[in-house]
Amino acid sequence: MNRPVLPMSSLSLKLPTANGQIETYRLAASRAFPAKLEGTLNRIAFSAAHVVADPLADVDPWLSAAVDWDRTIAFREHVWDLGLGVAEAMDTAQRGMGMDWPNSLELIQRSVAAAKARGNALVFSGAGTDHLAPEDAKSLDDVIRAYEEQIAAVEKAGGRIILMASRALAKIGRNPDDYATVYHRVLSQVREPVIIHWLGDMFDPALANYWGTPDLNAAMDVAVAVINANAAKVDGVKVSLLDEQREIDMRRRLGKGIKMYTGDDFNYAELIAGDAQGFSHALLGIFDAIAPAASYALSRLAAGDEAGFHDVLGPTVPLSRHIFKAPTRFYKTGIVFMAYLNGHQDHFTMVGGQESTRSTLHLAELFRLADKAGLLANPELATRRMQAVLALRGIEA
Repeated sequence: MNRPVLPMSSLSLKLPTANGQIETYRLAASRAFPAKLEGTLNRIAFSAAHVVADPLADVDPWLSAAVDWDRTIAFREHVWDLGLGVAEAMDTAQRGMGMDWPNSLELIQRSVAAAKARGNALVFSGAGTDHLAPEDAKSLDDVIRAYEEQIAAVEKAGGRIILMASRALAKIGRNPDDYATVYHRVLSQVREPVIIHWLGDMFDPALANYWGTPDLNAAMDVAVAVINANAAKVDGVKVSLLDEQREIDMRRRLGKGIKMYTGDDFNYAELIAGDAQGFSHALLGIFDAIAPAASYALSRLAAGDEAGFHDVLGPTVPLSRHIFKAPTRFYKTGIVFMAYLNGHQDHFTMVGGQESTRSTLHLAELFRLADKAGLLANPELATRRMQAVLALRGIEA
């Protein structure tokens, strides 16, 4: 089903190289993955999902967001078909980088309603404090009230919660005790257990020194203590630090029944496979771009075929490392570009004008790596679309 039939494709195109030259790149033979989950999964896997911009809306992209709601929800249907959950209104959906809280809440409401219409498909949604400007936060109570407002809105919509990291708390929190105070208060009020998201400052520089210390070992001590003290209110924790060993160390310290959801877009294959002492579930932005391959790989793992799992997922890691390379916060551009190449949207336009945050060379290398991993669902379409983007940037077919 999934192995290449031919060593190479007949398709080719001109791509720029790092030395300033133009090469003729010939595509590899594509791999075909099922459009729906085949078999079962023994890991919980969320795709943090992107939003599809409305390219025809009369808005100023830097100032206001225009979302194509139909295509945005259609993409979530694609993710659910593959047996994956949707992590809604997270940083992959450009939360805080083009999507404000009112638009994010509408996204959550629409996504939760769509999930319920499918018999309660898996969706958890981000609740944070992003409607409170960090400079307007004067006290911990301000941060707590902001969390409470968003939690109440998500719960009113019938949604489950991912408790997002707070820029306001990062600004005014003086020490670990301040973080503990906020999280204890907030967690005591949630209706159902939440996923706590620890987002590293490589994803958002405003979150530097989270948990009240620049020392990551000390920060982990604080986070683990808060999570384990509120075990009844915590489904799991998503760690986005791009540090494999630190994640392994943390998951071994979590209380019984608390899940680790890897957010490590550099090392997810090994972390999901796990070791004799445990494994990570997944809550990953890269699963947006590689959802069919991820679903198939996870089904092979559940079937006891670990070699098949790594055969499919391993080749996706170089692509993910490229998409998430520094400045990591611009990874959303690569995610949306993959959706454009694979036909999930008809344009390469992003909320906030974020399509401009990666270079032509970056997009060209993304195309090569996606092709080598067998991730171009329709190579002919992907090639035409890559050529169209290159033409706009001065590289003719």
